[in-house]
Amino acid sequence: MSEQLGLRAAILGYGFAGRIFHAPFLSAAGFEVAAISTSDPQRVQQAGADYPEAEVVAHPAQLIGREDIDLIVVATPNATHAPLSIAALEAGHDVVVDKPFAPSVAEAQQIIDTAAATGAVLSVFQSRRFDSDFRTVRKLVDSGELGQVRRFESRYERWRPDLTGNWRESADPQQAGGLLYDLGAHLIDQFISLFGTPRRVYAELDARRSGAVVDDDVFLALQTDAVRGHLWLSSVAPHAGPRFRVLGHRAAFVKFGMDPQEEALLAGARPPAADWGIEPAATYGQLGTADQWRPVVSEAGDYADFYREFAAAMRGDAEVPVNPADSLAGLRVIEAAQRSASSGTIQPI
Repeated sequence: MSEQLGLRAAILGYGFAGRIFHAPFLSAAGFEVAAISTSDPQRVQQAGADYPEAEVVAHPAQLIGREDIDLIVVATPNATHAPLSIAALEAGHDVVVDKPFAPSVAEAQQIIDTAAATGAVLSVFQSRRFDSDFRTVRKLVDSGELGQVRRFESRYERWRPDLTGNWRESADPQQAGGLLYDLGAHLIDQFISLFGTPRRVYAELDARRSGAVVDDDVFLALQTDAVRGHLWLSSVAPHAGPRFRVLGHRAAFVKFGMDPQEEALLAGARPPAADWGIEPAATYGQLGTADQWRPVVSEAGDYADFYREFAAAMRGDAEVPVNPADSLAGLRVIEAAQRSASSGTIQPI
């Protein structure tokens, strides 16, 4: 049982993000899920079953501005991130925004400016910073075991060859659809959190599936002064490459397989659990050079740590778990990548 913080959270939206990635981890971190907004009848029923003590309302406006709500979590479709976040901040709430932060750099900057003007606590839910495999990479980079990292390769490849009709497949720019905004927001953020904002980007964005109007197969080449990053994202990969391949001047780290938390969530498991976020030994990454390799025990992953850190920031005891400036930089990379793909040229960021 999680220690209760005395903080009441309202979740705007109860689709995949709100139900699977926010509500369970708010609870695990000690927040009370006090209210949920959704107008979908099935989701209303599901929210009531999942959180019988929470108030379920049809519209976000019914929750924004209420003095009994400490935190607003914006887990609605991308097009609504900016207006709902700004309204919540102006109403005096602390705010967590699901990724992507906003459909554009300009809108993200408006959110940041509003938080600065109101003094509210703001962060972006870049949950993949709390993956077991990424935490392992960060530990190896920080420890110096790899030496100076020269090349960072990261993949999020899946086999989903058919369209679903989801709004994420829309070509409307305000929907920020496509794989670059979806999974790309995660991989770009991981690169930035390790190495800082890249100076330039080259991108290939393709729509491979029949009827696709937004990218579903993506390659990005990023460059800082010292590190080259190659990122792959695909919904049409019948074979997935290594999740990470990181090359330093002393050693390399190679890791296959995905953090186990999403699979566990989709199977109905919820934190806390004794084995939450623990990878099996069979999927540990390997550290070494040439023909000398050893397994590296994966760090435990836990998305609830995002909300534990955010609660500390709300109390004034710590910085937010994800600086919104990092997500703003990520959107700059995305917009530069779009220009690169359109022109076939390397673009500055």
